[in-house]
Amino acid sequence: MSNERLRAVMASGGWTHGSLAEAAGVDPKSVERWVNLGRTPRRATALKAAETLGEDVHALWPSLRQARSARAVGPELVALYGQRADLPVSMYVDLLAAAREQIDVLVYAAVFLHEAYPRLNDLLRERAAEGCSVRIALGDAASTNVQQRGQEERFGHGIESRCRLALMHYRPLLGVPGIELRTHATTLYNSVFRADDEALVNAHVWGVNAYGAPVWHLRRNGGGGMFDTYAESFDAVWGTARPVEG
Repeated sequence: MSNERLRAVMASGGWTHGSLAEAAGVDPKSVERWVNLGRTPRRATALKAAETLGEDVHALWPSLRQARSARAVGPELVALYGQRADLPVSMYVDLLAAAREQIDVLVYAAVFLHEAYPRLNDLLRERAAEGCSVRIALGDAASTNVQQRGQEERFGHGIESRCRLALMHYRPLLGVPGIELRTHATTLYNSVFRADDEALVNAHVWGVNAYGAPVWHLRRNGGGGMFDTYAESFDAVWGTARPVEG
């Protein structure tokens, strides 16, 4: 089966088998097999090719979404992933879809969720309609901490733009009963995606983009543990955040 998404992206950018092969450091025959036979390159090669094309690697090769390097490590720390890129977006979607009482999202932007799952707002509306409390805290693009993060990750003003883009994605949820949207100006040590008693926590590492930093899957096991530490951290940030006005 051919990879029509890759074919279309290459065509729109004027890329040939040869030019993409040179940029990705492979033989043109390899690129030809990616396109015509639907072959999936090695992860490192796929990441380089996707970066060259300006496209999401998982959009070009969905099979690379398979989570890897996860292992169970304890009653609360269910699994540990070497980097966020190892997790398929379906893990986040399934986590949020299973929530019955509470959804908390603490990020600067995390636009990868809306980009990979355009129905995210619909999912959040459905959860809220079923009585689930939804709180979304996004980074304030004008804050010094967001700007500093861009410098540290060598992302420049890109992080500020992504904060504004995230706000644009979530803004249609303003006024939906059960859903609150705020912006915060805190130093973001971790992004938190919580659904009831489970959470995915994306640690942030100085100089490393979030997709390259570790993620741990937590499940509450009694009180006072790791899960509660991150839940309380969310509440502390939420208390400083400003409601988004319609």
